[in-house]
Amino acid sequence: MNQNIERDSTHGPQLFGQPRGLATLFMTEMWERFTYYGMRAILILFMAGAVADGGLGIDDRTANAIYGLYIAATYLLAPMGGWIADRLIGQQRSVFWGGVLIMLGNGLLAVGDTRMFFIGLLVIVLGVGLLKPNISAIVAQLYPEGGSRRDAGFSIFYMGINSGAFLGSTLVPIAAQAWGWNVGFGLGAIGMLFGLVQFQVTKSHLGTAGVVPLGKAATWWPIIGFMIVVVLIAVLGVSGTLQFNPVRISVIANWTMIALAASYFAYLGFFAGLELNERKRVVSMVALFAACAMFWAGFEQTGASLNLFADRHTDRVIFGWEMPAGVLQNVNPAFIIIFSPVFAALWVQLGKRNLDPSAPFKFALGLILMGVGFMVMFFASRYVVMGEKVLPTWLVLTYLFHTFGELCLSPVGLSSMTKLAPARFVGQVMGLWFLATAIGNNLAGQFAGEFDPNNLPSMPGQFMYLFWWGVIAGAVLLILTPFIKKMMAGVK
Repeated sequence: MNQNIERDSTHGPQLFGQPRGLATLFMTEMWERFTYYGMRAILILFMAGAVADGGLGIDDRTANAIYGLYIAATYLLAPMGGWIADRLIGQQRSVFWGGVLIMLGNGLLAVGDTRMFFIGLLVIVLGVGLLKPNISAIVAQLYPEGGSRRDAGFSIFYMGINSGAFLGSTLVPIAAQAWGWNVGFGLGAIGMLFGLVQFQVTKSHLGTAGVVPLGKAATWWPIIGFMIVVVLIAVLGVSGTLQFNPVRISVIANWTMIALAASYFAYLGFFAGLELNERKRVVSMVALFAACAMFWAGFEQTGASLNLFADRHTDRVIFGWEMPAGVLQNVNPAFIIIFSPVFAALWVQLGKRNLDPSAPFKFALGLILMGVGFMVMFFASRYVVMGEKVLPTWLVLTYLFHTFGELCLSPVGLSSMTKLAPARFVGQVMGLWFLATAIGNNLAGQFAGEFDPNNLPSMPGQFMYLFWWGVIAGAVLLILTPFIKKMMAGVK
């Protein structure tokens, strides 16, 4: 028998027709997302909450800037996490140690000390950057043959993401309201502990996937240098030697990230030695990159301005029980679980009729739907200006439009960039794609900071601004779609 025959995903233990290792990764990702989205559901509420109620008492603008920087940083460090796995320790160890950092970071949040809180956020950022890109990479390695079976595996894995997000954003806010913020953050740490335990117990089902680094071996010195800088900044901040202005840092960070992206696109277009069709595709990549950043700048209001709106201006009393504001964060993952199969079937049916929309068209539709969601909030906020509290249905409808926008844009983005990127630059372009999300998330914090709790009459105008942000961007992209499709040079 030939022992060198290439194995595929049908070899080894199976569970419901999929590799048994997929269940290990499903549960690990589910608990990690439980922790991430559970903490996200109460983060802005805790920071902006009154000190007398156990919050930090930070003003809205600063709290939103911190929120945007935190969400952006989790994506910004993902390329470094991938490099560590590829060059140093492998993906399985990266997932485990990333989970350990996430658990410890949430534990620090639960301590209740302000200084420990910010160190905890930093530790979580490092952990998410290490775990998030590598667990997806292991899923891909379970299906070395690729094809539709891998697509099915990722669809199941995506359900794990949203199941965890739904559970976390439901249970953590309820725990925080019933027993205090510390218990809420502590529940997130316990969730990640469950994920780590089951990962260690069942990782044998992963086989050799992600065990050894796949890239050329490298030295630890860049990582050691980076960590020394991080620790030094943290120590100086905790000691009060350095005073940080999150609002100013947020602005500087955004322009820095935009400059980095522009520089890299310029390098690809003019100095990377690409062929003509490859250079054309760089133009289309720039358009999709900008659209992605603009979409997340609006969408991430979910955990920022819209979360504060739920807390302050929404009637959440149901049969005598006041639902925690953060629980409304579970609407998006619930809608994703419900409507993902619907959108997948829609694209398939359109494809059979040669009517499947192009990537730029889907991006434009996603932006417009995101904008329409804020038109709903424009009308809701007008009632708030009149001194009324509104029903949660306004937010639910907004989140429905935003979910439809996400389903048009998010699944298409990664796939399109892998196709458009020159083969020898795919890894770097994927890192660049994370940068687009980071820019959008950071912008979201800046936009949310413009909502002034002491000037309610300005609120409808802020929501209207976000409506036009999405709709005008989507309309421009629709107009440019024929040109962008031409620049895609045959890539569909």
